[in-house]
Amino acid sequence: MDHRLKTPMYYFLKNLSWLEIIITTTVTPKMLSLLISDDNTMFLISCVTQGYIYFVAGAAEVFLLGFMSVDRYMAICNPLRYTSIMRIQVCQLMVLSCWLWSFLSVTTSATLTIRLPFCGPNIIDHFFCDNGPLLDMICADVHFVQTIDLALCCFNILSSVSVTTVSYICIVVTVMRIPSTEGRKKAFSTCSSHITVVSLYYGSAMFIYIKSPGRSSTDLNKVATVLNTVVTPLLNPIIYTFRNKAVKEAVKDALGRMWLGIPK
Repeated sequence: MDHRLKTPMYYFLKNLSWLEIIITTTVTPKMLSLLISDDNTMFLISCVTQGYIYFVAGAAEVFLLGFMSVDRYMAICNPLRYTSIMRIQVCQLMVLSCWLWSFLSVTTSATLTIRLPFCGPNIIDHFFCDNGPLLDMICADVHFVQTIDLALCCFNILSSVSVTTVSYICIVVTVMRIPSTEGRKKAFSTCSSHITVVSLYYGSAMFIYIKSPGRSSTDLNKVATVLNTVVTPLLNPIIYTFRNKAVKEAVKDALGRMWLGIPK
């Protein structure tokens, strides 16, 4: 509601928040019920639906983080043209493309998986319906599906990482040309929150999905998945608010208007 938070960066943050709400509410309630209840059963359609929603939102978040790095690049490297280039229509198109590609890629993988025959024992060694444990229940050759999944994961994550890397290389080159130390510090501070978030998300995502499958890594995968689905969404609001002057000022003014009667 605050006019200071109507810039493209906060538009992307709003969509990032919705994606993390979807991811967390898809995985965490069932995980908690497994911890406090003896009922560990789940219908196959519910399992597939949970994994599908998780991966659609996760893939969209991967691309959104890449577009957020482009937004930081435009803000720092092209400040005079920033508002004319990063119009709301452009931001909406970028977010829509994240959703469309994630939907297409995950639907392709899910369609290939659900058509294969499932057989016992129908036990998933995980706290949610991740793709790897789900494929272990299939009594057919899953090599093709695993190859498609790996190719899609590699494309989604590495393309976003590449965009982020190129954007920050350009940002660093531009910032180092700023003559004043204070100016360089201010420019880098606008990117620190995003760098922290992408490091957490990309690191855990690549550890889980871009590697050779193996039984010995199942427990590590669970830890990394907890980081990706619980810890990172918990930390992101803290990272983006406590390190953001505009957000802190907007919250302070809003609380002042609500409880202290300070006029807008």
